[in-house]
Amino acid sequence: MRAKLIDLNCDLGESFGAYELGLDSEVIKYITSANVACGFHASDPLVMSKTVEMCKADNVAVGGHPGFPDLMGFGRRNMDVSPKEAKAYVQYQTGAILAFCKANNTVLQHIKPHGALYNMAGKDIALALAICQGIREIDKDIILLGLSGSAMITAAEEMGLRVAKEVFADRGYEADGSLVKRGKPGAMITDEDEAIDRVIRMVKEGKVKAVTGEDIDIKADSVCVHGDGPKALEFVKKISKALTDSGIGLANIAEVIK
Repeated sequence: MRAKLIDLNCDLGESFGAYELGLDSEVIKYITSANVACGFHASDPLVMSKTVEMCKADNVAVGGHPGFPDLMGFGRRNMDVSPKEAKAYVQYQTGAILAFCKANNTVLQHIKPHGALYNMAGKDIALALAICQGIREIDKDIILLGLSGSAMITAAEEMGLRVAKEVFADRGYEADGSLVKRGKPGAMITDEDEAIDRVIRMVKEGKVKAVTGEDIDIKADSVCVHGDGPKALEFVKKISKALTDSGIGLANIAEVIK
């Protein structure tokens, strides 16, 4: 019987010009896949190039992290865009990260939409289908990384894309499986031990407790950990160790879903 495997992913390459964000060079040592910002919500060409180089050096799979063209709002503000626009945004940014992957002789493993685009596409099937179509037209072998149980997973499956289901270590869940909006009570799980216990349960039991108190079903192929908080590095270390101590192997997304 194949041992249970899980991917640990983190958003990287979100610095911009003179502004540094995150602990990329440290966090990268404990993850298996990276979501590299593509210039719309964060990052710039030099940061993208450096991040892909780091991923290759540390044997971390590269993913693109396209978002809305909203640098000031860090891509977290909803935008009124058509599916056609969303598709073009994703293709534009995928092309950018793909160029750096090719330049470094490495593979673009996956695409994970960022922020508001991720959350909106999680509930809007037309938006989700447009994103998936945009990816498929570039390369049908690129994996879509989307919120477990969301419209993005449905869309990817309908489009015939390879798909990985993502869960979050430090985010609260609504009863419908969506993430609690930032700023609302219960949106962030700040207790590290609680977050780790939730992740182990999501991976092993396929369950998580919603903010409303009931257990909901969830499928975990990849766990998102954030690398930009004051305790980010220690948390990533702890969650990596807790997973392996629980008999769960760490592997990149392509290995987990094959």
